[in-house]
This record gives sequence, C-alpha cells and structure tokens, in this order.
Amino acid sequence: MKRENMIAQIERHKGEWDFIVIGGGATGVGTAIEAASRGYKVLLMEQSDFGKGTSSRSTKLVHGGVRYLQQGNLTLVLEALKERGLLRKNAPHLVHDLPFIVPNYDWWEGPFYGIGLKLYDMLAGKEGFGSSKLLSKEETIKHIPTVEPDGLSGGVIYYDGQFDDARLIINMAETAYEQGAVLVNYMKVDSLIKSNSVVCGVTATDLEASKTYELRAKAVINATGVFSDSVRKMDDVNSTNIVVGSQGTHIVLDRSFLPGDSAIMVPHTDDGRVLFAIPWHDTILVGTTDNEVNDYLLEPIPKEGEIEFLLTHTARYLTKDPKRSDILSVFSGLRPLVKSGDAENTAAISRDHTILISRSGLVTICGGKWTTYRKMAEDVIDHAAHLAQLDEKPSVTARLQIHGCHNHAAEFGDLEIYGSDAIAIKELYRENKSYKDILHPKFKTTHGEVVWAVRNEMARTVDDFLSRRTRNLLLDAKASVEAAPSVAKIMAKELGKNRKWMKNQIEEFNRIANNYIVE
Repeated sequence: MKRENMIAQIERHKGEWDFIVIGGGATGVGTAIEAASRGYKVLLMEQSDFGKGTSSRSTKLVHGGVRYLQQGNLTLVLEALKERGLLRKNAPHLVHDLPFIVPNYDWWEGPFYGIGLKLYDMLAGKEGFGSSKLLSKEETIKHIPTVEPDGLSGGVIYYDGQFDDARLIINMAETAYEQGAVLVNYMKVDSLIKSNSVVCGVTATDLEASKTYELRAKAVINATGVFSDSVRKMDDVNSTNIVVGSQGTHIVLDRSFLPGDSAIMVPHTDDGRVLFAIPWHDTILVGTTDNEVNDYLLEPIPKEGEIEFLLTHTARYLTKDPKRSDILSVFSGLRPLVKSGDAENTAAISRDHTILISRSGLVTICGGKWTTYRKMAEDVIDHAAHLAQLDEKPSVTARLQIHGCHNHAAEFGDLEIYGSDAIAIKELYRENKSYKDILHPKFKTTHGEVVWAVRNEMARTVDDFLSRRTRNLLLDAKASVEAAPSVAKIMAKELGKNRKWMKNQIEEFNRIANNYIVE
C-alpha cells in the first residue's frame, strides 16, 4: 500500500467514482471496505493520517457496552456484541478476550452487577467471550492483587474484547485497498461540487504536492466524525449542527499499578461514566472522562481537571495511588455524539449511529462506536447505493478477513500486532542487519518497522509512525521524544527527504508530544 500508487490511480481514473468517502477514521475506512468489497469504485480521502482523530484514541475495547445495558438500550448492545464476535474472527491478531473485574464494596453490588452481567452473557449468546460469575473477596484479590482491600466484599468477573485501534485502522485500509479501493492520506477536501443543485463530487488538495483535483462521484459520503458539521456546511451553510463533541481522556501508567492479566471496570463514576483500568502493551490504560467540548481539534488537549479526575478515581480502587509523576502519557479523543433532545449530558447520549441525506444528496454517517463500524458501513452503503441508483449488491464484510488476519499471531513475539505481515517483516530484517536494532530502550520497536511502515503502510511523518503505526507516543511520551530523531533519519532516507525535513519533523513531533507529557 503506497501513497504514490494511490495518487497515480486517481490521475488515471476516468469518469465518475461510484463513491467518494471523506474521512479516514474507523467509519470512513470501514465504508471504503464495504463499498469496494461489493464491487463499487470508491475513493477515500483523509485530511491528515488514517485514524489521526478519534479512532486512534479510544479505550481500546471491542465491547457490547455495559454502559448501554445500564441505559436499557438492548438493541445497541445486541448489535455491538454481534459485531464484537465478527471482529474477533476477522482480526484475531489484534482482537482478543480480556477478563474484567467489577470490585464490590457495598452489599448490593454483587447481586446487582451479577444479574446485569448475566444478561450481558445471554445477549452475547454463542458469540460470548466467557461466562460471568461472582467472586469472593479472596478470588477478587487473586485476580487484582493491588485492588483496595478496605471494605471489599467480593467482585464480579466478566469477559469482553480488547484491541489496538490504530493498528486495526491501518490493516483496514490495507483491506480496502486489496478489495480495490483507493485511499489517500494528507488529501484535504476543500469544497463540494454540485450540478443542478445536486452534490456530484469534491475539490481536494494533495497537501504533500500542493496539487488540487476536481473529482466526480455518483454519491459523496461524509464520514468525518466530529468534523461532520463542517462538511455539511460546505453543502449548506445554514445546516443545523448535529454533533455534540465529548472529550475522553486517558492516562497511561506502569504495569506495577495493576499486575496480572485482568482489567478493572468501575460501573459508575462521579460524572456518570464507566471507568476502566486495563492492561495494554505492558502498561496500564486508565479512562475515560466525559466532558462536552466545542472546539474540535485534530490534537485535543487533556484538561487538568480530567487528569486529576482519573488519578482520584484510580486511587480509590488501587492500593498504590498514582501521582502525576507516574503518568507515562496522557491523551484525549473526541467522541462524535449525535444530538438528542432527551439527553441532559454527554454521558447520557447513546452511541446509536445516524445517517442523514441532505436535499442536495450529501450522505452523512455519524455517531456509533468503534465496535460497530462494520454495521455502520453496511448501512450507509445500502443507503448511498440506492441514492446513486447503483445495482444492489449484498454485503460480504461479515465474513471478510482483515489484512494481517492470523489465528496464532502470538508466535511472532514482538511482531504479533502485524499478524501475517510479521513474516514479511522478518524477511526485511535480512535485507539489512541494522533493521533489527531497537529504536529506544523503553520500546521493542525496531528500525526495520520504520522502514516497513514507510514502504507498506503509508507512514509519511514521524508522528504517523510513533503515534499510529506503533503506539509509542501513547505508551511513553518522553521516550518517544527521545526516539524521534532516529525515526526521522530512517524515514528521510526512505522518502528521499533532506536534513531540513528531518529538523521540521522532529520539531513538529516534539510540539505534538508535549501535550502527552504531564509535568
């Protein structure tokens, strides 16, 4: 998957595309897979990097949504549990089971959450990841040795899924490409083209080459998440905003705070959200907050109150209380929630997805959640194909394996996240002995992985590699800053860039990373 080849395909393409998709997050890339796998001609454009926004900043869970079970939204839970099972089958190298413990400190919590989680098991049916059960105090401590023992009466264990969101986005983009889609990062849509008041294409600029294109399509799909309203206003400046932005912040801690293989789930925090503490890539991920925001940034900045909220709630449930100095990294993501007249706050807004078709024919898909991206894509292509008067073609994505699919990826050791691509990366190591060198003592990432990301995964910047092709920025921000010069040097050689480019890349990455570091 090479960017220059994608640009060449755009320039060779004659006539209309069936679909142009704006947005390279989970929803957009999922939509490209859905369209291409049905045999439609689809072009996707992302203004930054694939998954740069919300889709790389999740809590890393593939789940039915215990929170939505509490809200009584059984339809969403059922749909998400089904999609959770499909995703584990189609991307087993990135999705796996994870036990969650709900510690109980009041007499009623065991029976209350026990019954609720049995319902969760029942809704999952044959796609279940494991049966929930009540735990004694001793069993709870065995699973979570660092859980706060004072007042602990027991716990409930249940099972859900965990994944690496940014890595899945990259593998999804490769899947879309293999199905015939054209996908380009750093291609910004500037405006919509209309003919007889009907949307029929876009103007877009290749930000690397500063070249503008006019591109036609039978239908244009807006899958830009929190930026959905800005695209809708390209269509109609008077359109009413539909997105409510909610900022979710996570902190990353050393594994000593939560040793073992189990996660903690706190069903109800002070702001009404579910809180998780999860083992992830040899660290502990704690999140998330829920604060309404009005400014939608590609790099959301964590607020001091969010950091303190997470530290305070973590300290309530663990014997080892984390301090600011213990935070290895902090990151925020913006959830694109769709406005609801009944919701009093963002924690109460459902994750049901919404499809809107404007009078001029712009198709917008918004809302939803990571786990249900495939179903969202199926629904939006059903609508868009009908709008574009294309031949109906059935969806095949429920059984379509994601690029890298490998049922025993753990055998690849540190290259497990690459799935079947690990074999090719090991071959790459034979090309140059230095490719096996480690980038930084804090990481297992090699020089060869940088080369692989540039050659095969469309990594164009140091941030692309350290944030999304690997997760190093999220795992240890300060160590990532130290690794950046080595990454820039390797990338410059692969991309044919000069020292000025390297200097600019290091400075830009340091600027981004500064927001991930807590002083």
